[in-house]
Amino acid sequence: MVRAHRTIQGGPILDQARANSDAPGATQAPSDLPGDGRQRGIIESITPQVDGGRFPVKRTVGDTVVVEVDAFADGHDIVDVRLRHRPPGATDWIELPMDELGNDRWRASFRVDALGRHAYTVAAWTDAWATWHRDLRTRLDAGQDVSVDLLIGAALVDGAISRAKAGGATKDAKALANWAAALRAERPADDRAGRALDEVLDRLMTSHADRAHETVHEPALELVVEPELARFSTWYELFPRSASPDPKRHGTFKDVIKRLPYIADLGFDVLYLPPIHPIGTTFRKGPNNVTEPGPRDPGVPWAIGSKDGGHDAIHPELGSLKDFRALVAAAEKRGLAIALDIAFQASPDHPWVTEHPTWFRRRPDGTVQYAENPPKKYQDIYPFDFESEDWAGLWAALDGIFRHWIAQGVHVFRVDNPHTKAFPFWEWAITRIKADHPDVLFLAEAFTRPRVMYRLAKLGFNQSYTYFTWRTNKVELAAYLVELSRPPVSEFFGPNFWPNTPDILHATLQEGGRPMFQARYILAATSSSNIGIYGPAYELGVNTPREPGSEEYLHSEKYEQRTWDLKDPNSIAPLIRRMNQVRREHPALQSNAGLTIHEIDDEQLIAYSKRTEDRSDRILTIVSLDPSRVRSGTLHLDLADLWLDAQRSYEVEDLIDGGIEHWEGDRITIEIDPERLPARVLCIRGRT
Repeated sequence: MVRAHRTIQGGPILDQARANSDAPGATQAPSDLPGDGRQRGIIESITPQVDGGRFPVKRTVGDTVVVEVDAFADGHDIVDVRLRHRPPGATDWIELPMDELGNDRWRASFRVDALGRHAYTVAAWTDAWATWHRDLRTRLDAGQDVSVDLLIGAALVDGAISRAKAGGATKDAKALANWAAALRAERPADDRAGRALDEVLDRLMTSHADRAHETVHEPALELVVEPELARFSTWYELFPRSASPDPKRHGTFKDVIKRLPYIADLGFDVLYLPPIHPIGTTFRKGPNNVTEPGPRDPGVPWAIGSKDGGHDAIHPELGSLKDFRALVAAAEKRGLAIALDIAFQASPDHPWVTEHPTWFRRRPDGTVQYAENPPKKYQDIYPFDFESEDWAGLWAALDGIFRHWIAQGVHVFRVDNPHTKAFPFWEWAITRIKADHPDVLFLAEAFTRPRVMYRLAKLGFNQSYTYFTWRTNKVELAAYLVELSRPPVSEFFGPNFWPNTPDILHATLQEGGRPMFQARYILAATSSSNIGIYGPAYELGVNTPREPGSEEYLHSEKYEQRTWDLKDPNSIAPLIRRMNQVRREHPALQSNAGLTIHEIDDEQLIAYSKRTEDRSDRILTIVSLDPSRVRSGTLHLDLADLWLDAQRSYEVEDLIDGGIEHWEGDRITIEIDPERLPARVLCIRGRT
């Protein structure tokens, strides 16, 4: 919506017809007049924006924000268009001229260097001086008498004198007064016209433009600037209780600290821990989700709460709060951020079940409704009731949980099933938390419907799990990559590709073995700037399901403690390490922009490239989706997209195996043997 707005330099905005409606001979002004009917600038179709400005656009620190708009006016007057932007905490607008692209489309850009919420908008007005200036030139070129036009110009300068004085620009006002006198001087019109076209006068008039009737797009649009980790991150999930080298001893935070060199060496920068809180004993689940656990079965970490505390407490066997803080500090020294799982649910033993009974939904028999995802039942988990009469108290308590862990040094949160909690809560909580802590990052574990997933991103989640795990053939993979890397989705949604999670062992990994584990990691690492794996299950190729047709792991860590052999010679850790190094070294892989799908005539081969905006870094990836046999095909490269000259040869460097090849033209034969390596990752180094 565009509304009237009092401008930076402008004069009165109310229609004087109303003020003078009682003057002799005046026409009574209708009561339904707009605020200022002299506003002739039209502003339409500003980009970027999300849902008409309902939600903020997202960028990361250091990005350049390109704004475009349709702006015009009635008639033939020249329109001046300005971009305004305001960083967080600022009160004044920073204003930039916009360049006309043609057909009334305009563009300008600005760089964002501060975290938090920025504002931006567009102002447009008919520029009387620029229009007069243009018409004067036209009349002079036609040999017309411009004596009267010069007097009109002098009157325009008089207006600028008043505006300069009002703005405290005394020196400019004096200079403009001299120009006005020169335009009125008793000298030949041609001489005065030459002075009227002087660049110095034009600059002064532009500085003190008449913007009394400008149009400003309101309300201003919002832009959230996120930390760099929101744009580019590599996550590793680990169960702390399984970090113990002794299968008979529960793992601790100290054991996790000893695991940090391994994780950092692989090139990860986020270490994600499932819930670290006390685990309930009522309805505790045993191995493989059995409902009759043994006395030493540790339970599910997402069944939060016991006599030892709730969401702000730590499982006693993991260590103390001091130990946790030591882990956060040790991880930070190795370039790792600790991501904490926030699961807003409770075990039957959580203190809140008795302290705040209205926060839980009751069944007709008086018992609390446990969580279900038919046919699955989670008797050990009670969901919160976001329709509780005490919803405000519940909201405040959940907000407090985030703030408690932020105070312990945690600035990254993986949120469990946010789509099963009230949307208004997330918008409220995330907005206010980021207002105080703009560096905090939220990842949504939102395996849900597309519109629901996207809504969560609009509400403030920086990143989200995606459908990548279930996109397995060439057509659906290509379509999904394009969808996520283009507006409108790319303006607000931060995809994070996970080939596996503790809940999801996809059939492709069950059946494809080592080549498929390699292929899926390379796919994720080269197509999305944010990726993650559940390890060590992933690098060790754990792929046995609980039963045929299930995506659940046999002997899942969700229900029991595991001990892992990180020195297993079959581990694909070396490939993961290399791919993470490639991601760090190549800016093209650190953003979701610049992705192009390239044609290759084999249905089991997918080819795509990613490039920086200036094409200084260009990465081409070809992945085989068939783990069982050699595939070959002809690659049809889009040379124009890669800025390659079809008449010149170009170099490609193999970023996994090493070595340089020389290619020519846009038709290249590709062969991939999955037993050796199911993909090629190439850096194009040819001249453009």
